[in-house]
Amino acid sequence: MDTLRVYRMRADAVVPRYKTSGAAGLDLAACLDTPLTLEPGGTARIPTGLRIALPVGHEGQVRPRSGLAARHRVTVLNAPGTIDEDYRGELQVLLVNHGSTAFTIESGDRIAQLIVAPVTRVNIAIVEDEGELGATERAEGGFGSTGR
Repeated sequence: MDTLRVYRMRADAVVPRYKTSGAAGLDLAACLDTPLTLEPGGTARIPTGLRIALPVGHEGQVRPRSGLAARHRVTVLNAPGTIDEDYRGELQVLLVNHGSTAFTIESGDRIAQLIVAPVTRVNIAIVEDEGELGATERAEGGFGSTGR
């Protein structure tokens, strides 16, 4: 099993953890001095009070919590946000309130989840002829071209 190294910048920062044995994501919690109210249509960068070192060859994917999205229409704006393995700054979550009422976030509230996933890096090959890309049944079809 790979190791995620976590540094707590503040004593009250919540260490990420899996809520159940089958959970794919580690819960990320807000680390705030005072509650923050996210107005309808508003966005905010929420600090976690954590710095991490991902395992080599992995990325962190910051994803929404389904409960926040379903109950309050609060979600991760750039979902999924990507954390590169060489980033060492504070983990922050960019939240947006798509709801019609204000939503208040308090320190310790679970605000997102972190998925740690392997990354495949590729070599780039410039081809001189479009045919070298190879033909497919789909071809240029995109944005709904495969049906409902």
